Amino acid sequence: MNEQQTIRPEIEAEEEINLLELLRVVVRNLPLIVKITTAAVVLSVLYSLTLKNVYTARATLLPPQKDSGGGASALLASMGGGLAGLAGGLGGSADLYLGLLKSRTVTDAVIKRLDLHTEFKSKNVDSTRTTVQNLVKFQAGKDGIITITADYKDPVKAALLANTFIDELQKKSMQLNLTKASTERSFLEKRLVVVKQDLKVAEEDMKSFQEKNKTIKADSQAAAAIEGIARLRAEVVTKEVQLAALRNSMTDESTEVRTLLAGITKLKSQLHSMSGTGDGGGVIPSVGNAPSIGVEYVRRLRELKTQEALFEQLTKQFEMAKISEARDSSSLQVLDEAVPPLYKSKPKRSLVVILSAVTAFFCSIFLVFIKEYLAKLSPEDSAIMNEMKGTLKGMLRLRRSA
Repeated sequence: MNEQQTIRPEIEAEEEINLLELLRVVVRNLPLIVKITTAAVVLSVLYSLTLKNVYTARATLLPPQKDSGGGASALLASMGGGLAGLAGGLGGSADLYLGLLKSRTVTDAVIKRLDLHTEFKSKNVDSTRTTVQNLVKFQAGKDGIITITADYKDPVKAALLANTFIDELQKKSMQLNLTKASTERSFLEKRLVVVKQDLKVAEEDMKSFQEKNKTIKADSQAAAAIEGIARLRAEVVTKEVQLAALRNSMTDESTEVRTLLAGITKLKSQLHSMSGTGDGGGVIPSVGNAPSIGVEYVRRLRELKTQEALFEQLTKQFEMAKISEARDSSSLQVLDEAVPPLYKSKPKRSLVVILSAVTAFFCSIFLVFIKEYLAKLSPEDSAIMNEMKGTLKGMLRLRRSA
């Protein structure tokens, strides 16, 4: 017990002496620490003064919302049959517009418009594109608003760069919308010509049949089946139009195309079942179960009703495709255009100087401790240190001679 009480004060005294020794090393080398720190501060001040001011311009965009298609979308929704997709444009996904902003097409258009290749004095287009991508950043918030920030040494050009990206994005989105609408309109126009001709043939065929057979009426069951078959065929054509439009921008492996193909297959299966000619296998009576003239009338009436339904559905689609194609403005909304900033965003010179001073101070303290440690080396450790120095010098000589 007495020994422990004797050892403890000695340990505490030794720790106190060690701390005082460390403090004495710092105080003894304080002039060196001050010189290193002062030199670092001076160099950081000179370096920060050589840095050019950078200004950040900011603009915000609101992509079109999925539920805000306006009168055209409301009209299409009321028509049913999947027509609402014709007025949707590119949709309301902010990620889609971020992809367009980052695309090579939009970036190259901005480079060409502002002649940035000459401005940056780049070796090639790829180098210019990389520089622009480093200067301009795009970000979408949780609310869907897209923010464009552009850094440049000139505040006016920083705002111009951000606004040019907005203009080129609007042009590209408008071009894609018009291309999609034009493709749909062209497809529908060709399909409508065929359906008009088929409807005319069906009307003339029915007229001739009625004149020849003195107007035979189908029973209520056959009439209901005819109406159902006509509706199914109209739905099949509607989905085929949507499929043709999607295939212009997607492959058959995409989820939307595969879903449409599955829906078309299912509808055709239902259509085949309803218009079957087997013994009791379909809704329409087979030839063996009804008089031949009545069956022929049912078939002709079914064809006429189908062509009428197709003509009505395609006419609606064609008119809405023309409306969509006639749109000449982008559905993007610019919330805030970029304006020349009044104050620089970087470099933060005071922060550079403070960080340099703090770093130099701690590095100088570490240096003086290393210096003090080397000064107190034993003869054996000094011999090892000298041997290491000789080895390093020999390696440097060999490298220089090589």
